[in-house]
Amino acid sequence: MLYWIAKVLFGPVLRLIYRPWIRGAENIPDEGGAILASNHLAVIDSFFLPLRVPRKIRFIGKADYVEGKGIKGRLVAGFMRGVGLIPVDRRGGKAAEAALRTGANVLEEGGLFGIYPEGTRSPDGRLYRGKTGVARLALETGAPVIPIAMIATNIAQPIGQRIPSPRVRTGIIVGAPMDFSEFAEQAGDREVLRRITDEIMYELMRLSGQDYIDTYAQTMKVRLAQGIPAPDGEDTPTAPGGRPLPERPDSDAD
Repeated sequence: MLYWIAKVLFGPVLRLIYRPWIRGAENIPDEGGAILASNHLAVIDSFFLPLRVPRKIRFIGKADYVEGKGIKGRLVAGFMRGVGLIPVDRRGGKAAEAALRTGANVLEEGGLFGIYPEGTRSPDGRLYRGKTGVARLALETGAPVIPIAMIATNIAQPIGQRIPSPRVRTGIIVGAPMDFSEFAEQAGDREVLRRITDEIMYELMRLSGQDYIDTYAQTMKVRLAQGIPAPDGEDTPTAPGGRPLPERPDSDAD
């Protein structure tokens, strides 16, 4: 109920102010469970995607978002829950397992589950190595993976900026569903999980036009914060799984 209240009340206002465009929305099924695997450039990714998709999307988010105190904190918490955020305490060692269980429940109920394979926001606008949880979730549930490329949200809302700029028009590109059901019996094989994850990240790179760095985003964040240079060659754009670089997409907005 909160989801639809938030969407009806805030949706038209946000669409009027920010005008996010979308391409390929027909690739999202009208019913049934599906994993929406997206690159992650800014906090507003979790707002703009639900804004342009008719169906409800559930995302995993930091429990801090719904633990605010005071009037402002409660308003933020209500809004975050309203747009479909599922709070998970990421401080514990079993946080990843809790997130996957939550996602599996959403998919088994026939819902859409949004996930950021990079695990955190990109520190510099580039695409980073995906974590294999998305592949495991796809194999264990049989749900298709729909690649989602968020466009220019990091320019509208750079890290540290709370209110996104309406002068930057952002976009969403939805790719064709990816079916990995042929590997259903290999959910415990790490090499298979890595290959599937790389396949998903390759599609995200192709759709978004981002440079891909074969390092985890969190590792890069630590290096940047500490001023530690990347080892030779590790900071060079490449492609997931050692594949050739794809052609750059046409970035014209619809």
